[in-house]
Amino acid sequence: MSEPQQKWTDVIESKHSLFQLNLKEVWQYRDLVFMFVKRDFISSFKQTILGPLWFFINPILTTIVFTLVFGGIANLPTDGIPPILFYLAGNTLWGYFSTTMLSVSNVFTGNAGIFGKVYFPRLATPISTIISSFMRLSIQLILFFIVLGYYIYFGQVHPNYWAFFFPVLVIFLALFSLGLGMIFSSLTTKYRDLSLLLGFGVSLFMWFTPVILPTSLVKQKLGNYGFLADLNPLTPIFECFKFGFIGSGDFNMARLLTSFVFIILVLLLGIIIFNKSEKSFIDTV
Repeated sequence: MSEPQQKWTDVIESKHSLFQLNLKEVWQYRDLVFMFVKRDFISSFKQTILGPLWFFINPILTTIVFTLVFGGIANLPTDGIPPILFYLAGNTLWGYFSTTMLSVSNVFTGNAGIFGKVYFPRLATPISTIISSFMRLSIQLILFFIVLGYYIYFGQVHPNYWAFFFPVLVIFLALFSLGLGMIFSSLTTKYRDLSLLLGFGVSLFMWFTPVILPTSLVKQKLGNYGFLADLNPLTPIFECFKFGFIGSGDFNMARLLTSFVFIILVLLLGIIIFNKSEKSFIDTV
């Protein structure tokens, strides 16, 4: 009699679809994901005097500088929004996007030592980055809501029901960060120059996002080319956030939906490139 064929509970294969996310497998490794989240969160303020307080101090100092330089000296308009609230809102969202995207873009090079020794779903690392960045965002949102409550109390801002749309905005910010991050993470394994340019590119990209300059001012200066301001997929998200919580901003639902579609396409492209690079990155990193 032939021996019964042995059945395996987990099978690791090199062949898989380029669109495959293996979310079920990531869920099986959820303890590892939470361990990565804990590692990223603790390492961000390890050996510091003020610790997690830097999550408050950083946006406070940045907002004060922006308010003094751009709102005071340059006297740039803020769409009728109190300057402190305008810059704090932009810095809060931008901090989440830029931190997440730069961290995800470093997934392959930053974890090459772990990837080369043990198997686990590689998607666990960028997902843990998104979660740890969201924890920072949650802390900074406390500061934003405190300042927002002050202006609401004195009747200077008027939130509306679009504020309840905020979780969706955060999800698409995370998806856009994940998509771009996976693209650059895959490319930097072969082309290290991109990692040097990425930090500069992100800083430059902030000027095309309504963090410092309101969209209305950009469109006014561009004149007939004002539509170029809407090509940035982050612009409708930032404007919806400000419109919902502050009651002011250049918000348009059609542009927001277009932004969502574009983000989904970037995410799909990121998944394809990430899955393709996952097979051979350890030979080039």
